Order: sequence, then C-alpha cells, then structure tokens
Amino acid sequence: MPKIRTHKATSKRFRISKGGKGQLMRTKQGKSHLRRKKSARAKRLYDEMLVVEAPADRKRVMRLAPYLREKGK
Repeated sequence: MPKIRTHKATSKRFRISKGGKGQLMRTKQGKSHLRRKKSARAKRLYDEMLVVEAPADRKRVMRLAPYLREKGK
C-alpha cells in the first residue's frame, strides 16, 4: 500500500498537543501582518495555541495530514 500524500500547508498550521490527551491544536488567525496598530497585549495573545473543538474540523484536518499523529510523538 503506498503512502498517502500530506497537505503541507495543513501540517504547518496544526499540531498534536503533548501529554496524554493528544488534542489537535491550531494557531490563531491574523498574526502575520498589520501588527503595528495592535497593542502589545493583543500581539502576545496571538502566540497561544487553541484546541480544535469541532469534530468535523478534526476529521478534515486528519484526512489532509494523516501522519500528524506520528510527527507529534
């Protein structure tokens, strides 16, 4: 059985959390540009990762990046 190709943009945007739960984590949108007009607190809040809550989104991401679980280990 051949390997499945990974969607590279998806593998860069999502991570599997460390620890026992292994939750799918995502970064916040809006971090990359137009940051000069934002406060230091607002910019700092972009650094944290959020859990992907919706089961449909989790399923979609795992279909696009099937080896994400192995990368997180």
